[in-house]
Amino acid sequence: MSVTAVGQFRRHLPAYLAGAVVLAAFQLAMNRIDWLSKSAVDRIFSDHPEEAWKPAVFMLGLAVFAFVTRVASRLFVFNAGRDVEYELRGLLLARLHRLGTAFYRRMSSGEIMSRSTNDLAQVRLLYGFGVLNMVNVVFAFGSALQVLMSISVKLTLATFVTFPLTVFLTRSFSKRIFEKTRANQAALGKLTESLQTNLAGVRVVRSFALETRELHRFQEVNRQYLEASLALARVRGLFMPLLGAVSAGGVLVFFWYGGSLLLLGPAQGGISKGDFFAFHLALTRMYWPVFALGFVLSIVQRGRASFARMKEIFDALPEVEDGPLPAPKDSRGEIAIKGLSFEYGARKVLDGVSFEVPAGKSIAIVGRTGSGKSTLAMLLARLLPTPKGAVRIDGNDVCDLPLTFVRQTVGYAQQDAFLFSTTVARNIAFSLDDPDTAEAMDTIREAAREAQVAEEALSLPEQFDTVVGERGVQLSGGQKQRVALARALSWGPRILVLDDPLSAVDAKTEAAILQAIERQAKKRTVVLITHRIAAAARCDSIVVLDQGRVVERGTHDELLRVQGIYAAFAEEQRMAHELDELDVEPPSAAPSDADCVEVA
Repeated sequence: MSVTAVGQFRRHLPAYLAGAVVLAAFQLAMNRIDWLSKSAVDRIFSDHPEEAWKPAVFMLGLAVFAFVTRVASRLFVFNAGRDVEYELRGLLLARLHRLGTAFYRRMSSGEIMSRSTNDLAQVRLLYGFGVLNMVNVVFAFGSALQVLMSISVKLTLATFVTFPLTVFLTRSFSKRIFEKTRANQAALGKLTESLQTNLAGVRVVRSFALETRELHRFQEVNRQYLEASLALARVRGLFMPLLGAVSAGGVLVFFWYGGSLLLLGPAQGGISKGDFFAFHLALTRMYWPVFALGFVLSIVQRGRASFARMKEIFDALPEVEDGPLPAPKDSRGEIAIKGLSFEYGARKVLDGVSFEVPAGKSIAIVGRTGSGKSTLAMLLARLLPTPKGAVRIDGNDVCDLPLTFVRQTVGYAQQDAFLFSTTVARNIAFSLDDPDTAEAMDTIREAAREAQVAEEALSLPEQFDTVVGERGVQLSGGQKQRVALARALSWGPRILVLDDPLSAVDAKTEAAILQAIERQAKKRTVVLITHRIAAAARCDSIVVLDQGRVVERGTHDELLRVQGIYAAFAEEQRMAHELDELDVEPPSAAPSDADCVEVA
């Protein structure tokens, strides 16, 4: 769905129309008050000053009515602005969920946060305060102009002598404010990015003793933001005093020329005391919105600039879209891959990969670093743009299926374990609808036991309610990996894709986790991406990738007899295990496990 500034305004048009109606009623009441004040003043200076109370009573009633309509106008329009902010925030998150890796390589998380917070607040002001005052300026100008022209056309034209200059200043400064605002918002985005990066990597900064260098980098970004903010402040600070000075010129003309007309009196083509007073009230009502127009235009231009920055996210095209077919009622978990090729730019990562996994079976994907194993895992879950016709689930092309169905069917536990800044329990129960129920807690504990992290969770200060910190900073690498594995197991999808879940565990924990994976394989289809031969050996079949191609396939025993890449991996790991048991360093010339296979 395309998100436009006009479209958002139209969505809330009834609220804006209601606000405009009550604003019109407010300005009509002020118009009547002007005329009643003329009548009251003229009666004071007439032969019957005691009759001045009659228009005064009506003025009091109109003042109460004006107060009510003024408040109502803000309720309608400001609430509409809040509703726009609420909707845009939801649309923004929904769009960010759909966008792929190409977008996040182009726009940093700090920049996204700036647009999702500060820019969104400026857009709210545009749709609330900005719209209200722009509409009010029009009605106030029309309401006041009717009084002015009715009292004296000559005096009105005289006071409008500075109006062309007001229009010129408004037009010339408007563009400058817009440009300076965009530059200011961009500088704020860089500042937010720098701060977010330093907070996320604070332990790395400390471990390398680079606090001083990072502080200097932050100060440079902070200085750029300061300069952009001051540039914007100078333009805004110059605009409003200039506009006020021009408006004051019109008021001076009124007192000079209006005073002369007052001295003449109505009998000689002048104006009465009541006319003078009412004219002054109306002129003040008209010039105050014009004077405030500088601030209002600043709000509008800042909102426009912020909306333009947010549009870059709304207009970004997702790499992966829903397929045209409806979601199947159920899935058996059968996988068929045929001729799967994929490229990152000009570099081909997968080249004609083909294999099948029957429902309820397990397969291990083994290969060297850069052989394309993790890319294959992401393509199975359509986290990358899967080529059409290359991957099928239960005979259906994944590109033809809804994304929600594919990702609910294919549970992907990524290689780099990411934990949310919440409790251990809530991280494990991330896929559950209500993580606080007794049933959910049973599921959490069972998944933690299967992932061999239950005992360690219970040893934490708050046990399962311990907050793991930003990205799981309070846990070790192995603990984070096992919590992420427990999260995948608690999900219970038909197809479970595990991307190297054993890279950060010891041999004893590895054996226990492998037993858990075997139990999972009896319930669902399992795709295990691993560099450990002991893990691959437990799977029903094995596929070996090398430079993006399938070079070997079969069972563990079959591949050992072939004496190919897989057999070489097995021999290397057997020797490394024996040397570890003897506590002997392996020869430096021998290739290490990390040199041959992917470990991260």
